[in-house]
Amino acid sequence: MPHFEVNLLDAGAVITRRIDAADAQAVAAALGVPAQHILAVRPAPARAAAAATASVWRRERFPLRLFSKELAVLLGAGIPLLEAVMTLREKEPATAIAAVLGTLEERLRAGEAFSAALSARPEAFDTLFVAVVSSAERTGQLREALQSHADYLAWVETLRDRLVSASIYPLMLMGTGVAVVLFLLVYVVPRFAGLLEGVSGDIPAASRALLALGGWTGAHPVAAVLLSLALLGLPVAAWSHARLRERAAAALWRVPGLAERLRLLALARLYRTLSMLLRAGVPAVPALRTARAVIAPRLRAALDAATARVERGERLSEALHAEQLSTPVALRMLRVGERSGSVGAMLGDAAAFYDEELARLTELVTRLLNPLLMLAMGGLIGTVIVLMYLPIFQLMESVQ
Repeated sequence: MPHFEVNLLDAGAVITRRIDAADAQAVAAALGVPAQHILAVRPAPARAAAAATASVWRRERFPLRLFSKELAVLLGAGIPLLEAVMTLREKEPATAIAAVLGTLEERLRAGEAFSAALSARPEAFDTLFVAVVSSAERTGQLREALQSHADYLAWVETLRDRLVSASIYPLMLMGTGVAVVLFLLVYVVPRFAGLLEGVSGDIPAASRALLALGGWTGAHPVAAVLLSLALLGLPVAAWSHARLRERAAAALWRVPGLAERLRLLALARLYRTLSMLLRAGVPAVPALRTARAVIAPRLRAALDAATARVERGERLSEALHAEQLSTPVALRMLRVGERSGSVGAMLGDAAAFYDEELARLTELVTRLLNPLLMLAMGGLIGTVIVLMYLPIFQLMESVQ
């Protein structure tokens, strides 16, 4: 649909709006204003609109948690929804974030529902957020739903930050180890290779291969550095590939001791998501279907089976228990919630119960990974040094 830039009169002032319409004559109807209030209509620059959309994802990620929290505060203060969105847009500079909020404002002025306006910018608002808002509009609990979503995103960000913090030291250790090995191969080993050029026969095959490698790296230092950087970037490139990432995650699920904790992490996220959706008024079956996008791929088949059970009339607690998507604590809490009518709250309490267990998971990974990396890096550097000096030791023995 064409995109137009419109100058119109609004409360005695001339303002500019952007709107999607079938043609220029349909602009007034799309904006919901009398045709005589339209002063000028011109096609909006397609390149600028595309750049604004792309910049939200590439350069400036839309702060969804902050948006949810601030909008909940404004609605709690009694400010109408349209005015609250206008307030948030006015406090933003002329950035892609302001462009997204401007789109919401335009569509709300045109009479669209808030959830429909959010759906127009899928690069900023995911399906989970749209589902929460859509249900909250029907129940009249938009402020509570926004606050619950902000709390959910805060939990996700806290968990992500915890894992990132735990990975900083291993990454630094790996980078330092690779730098030391590269220094040995580019600078030290080639000089040993020059000293041992005249020696033949007595040098072990492993040492001879190391000296040959050192000779090549000494002759091509730039290529050696670039090759090392490429090897370091290979895991990052592999992780960005969806299929390889799924295989790596599946391999982690088979590690003894780690698999159960990863399952607990996935279930905690499922419980928090379901808690947020049910509190917002989403029925159980749509909530389970929406939560499918956030659960670990390994558990999606079980979640689909549980969803089918609920559709057939089974209780949520029994369906999750039958598909092994519950823990003893969560099962009992969920049964209490079904009797008291507070299933959403009980699922949130069940997820919070395992927060300490998730903290232990991070600590366990750190305690296991750091010593293993130190041993691996130390063994690699030690092997290079031993193979480098071994010919000298054998040469001294032969001279004696």
